[in-house]
Amino acid sequence: MAIANEVGIDLGTANILVYVKGKGIVLNEPSVVAVNRDTDDILAVGQEAKEMLGRTPGNIISIRPLRDGVVSDYDITERMLKYFIKKTCGSSRFFKPRIMVCVPSGVTDVEKRAVRESASQAGGKEVFLMEEPVAAAIGAGLDISRPEGMMVIDIGGGTSDIAVIALGGIVTSASIKVAGDKFNEAIIAYMRKVHQLYIGERMAESVKIEVGSAFKRTESVSMECKGRDMVTGLPKNIIVTSEDILKALEEPLNQVCETIHQVLENTPPELAADISDSGIVITGGGALLYGIDQLIEERTGIKVHIAENPLDCVAIGTGKALNELDTIENSTLNKRKAFG
Repeated sequence: MAIANEVGIDLGTANILVYVKGKGIVLNEPSVVAVNRDTDDILAVGQEAKEMLGRTPGNIISIRPLRDGVVSDYDITERMLKYFIKKTCGSSRFFKPRIMVCVPSGVTDVEKRAVRESASQAGGKEVFLMEEPVAAAIGAGLDISRPEGMMVIDIGGGTSDIAVIALGGIVTSASIKVAGDKFNEAIIAYMRKVHQLYIGERMAESVKIEVGSAFKRTESVSMECKGRDMVTGLPKNIIVTSEDILKALEEPLNQVCETIHQVLENTPPELAADISDSGIVITGGGALLYGIDQLIEERTGIKVHIAENPLDCVAIGTGKALNELDTIENSTLNKRKAFG
């Protein structure tokens, strides 16, 4: 396998996407690792490990080493990255790729250091960090070098990043740990409270995708939801509707909308006027939730656009940024050389 010199990584809480210069996105797999507790050996990574979630014997655990957009298990993250980099770039002791990794806009210096160390130990010659909203904007086809203000909302698995961008940098932003994972947790809590049904994370994810709604649908949709009856302890199936899930997601969606409002309040008036004209762009997996654009438009009074291929925007943005490392504003990048 040929050695890739430049690699962009969307290090997501739910999925990892790898962009290789000249090839595009070459990998999209869940951020899950299956580990043997007794030997500490990694048994599976990615999709294979995700299929084990909630179904493993006592000595095997499926771990999501990234939580709320940041590294929660340094060792497992490093090993997972090493596996994906080797899978997509080949392995060589002498030729190591330059790696750009996207991080949420609100991460601390300690969290940035953990990501850098993980990527460098996994085989990076140079490691660059880029804030997700900037990468998302580039991936969505926006010209971030222009003086006009633009607002990007990236709703991922662990965090929702809201940023106003102008002249290649972030003017004002906020990052909250309310996104896809919290939507799943809200669905699980609703099913327990209203239907006395205990469901797992995978079932909640399926419900969110199939009948999830952020805004009232013109026609109701429904699906069968499977879990365990909390009264009898026996397996039980019920029918859930889009109205059910609209109620379940009300609180986390309100938190996202309130944060958007706060960012707009902190935006300079000239840039706010630009956003009013050009609208808001949504990226990330959360952009696929039915009616999310209508909800935000109703709350802000500003036209909302869903990016083309919203799941891939951050990874595509990192790839494009790799081609322009010398011209991108320093405010959007954080670099550290990692030798050896």
